[in-house]
Parts: sequence; C-alpha cells; structure tokens
Amino acid sequence: MTCVFVQIRCKPGSTYSVANAITLREIHSELYSTSGAFDLLLKIYIPEGADVGMFINDNLLDIEGIERTLTTLTFKAF
Repeated sequence: MTCVFVQIRCKPGSTYSVANAITLREIHSELYSTSGAFDLLLKIYIPEGADVGMFINDNLLDIEGIERTLTTLTFKAF
C-alpha cells in the first residue's frame, strides 16, 4: 500500500459536504479539517500497483465542491 496525503481546497461553504461525501466513500484512513490554504487533509492508502493519479481521479475528484487538490506521495516512515 502507498500512503498518500491529499490537501483539498473546497468552494466556499462546501467543506462539510465535501468531507461527508469523502466519508461515505470509505476510501480514507484519516480526514482532518485544516487552516491555511487548504480546507481538508486526507490520508489514503492506495493499493500496491494501482495508478495513484487514476485512483485519486476516479475516487475523489468527482465530488461536488472540490476546487483544488495538492497530492503528496510518501516513501518511508521514520
């Protein structure tokens, strides 16, 4: 499994509906509201061998209210 963090910027007023939609899909390990340039921080584990971009595109980016994302791939936990 590949651990990936996705920061999500939501359209104004849609953060809670976006968070609820993500929760219903049950694709995440952890989901936090955050301050700063992005509204949500999503931690997901992508199955080994799966295309990371395709997984995110197919499972996340069609949620209404998502304005922008920033994906960070991880390599090793210390």
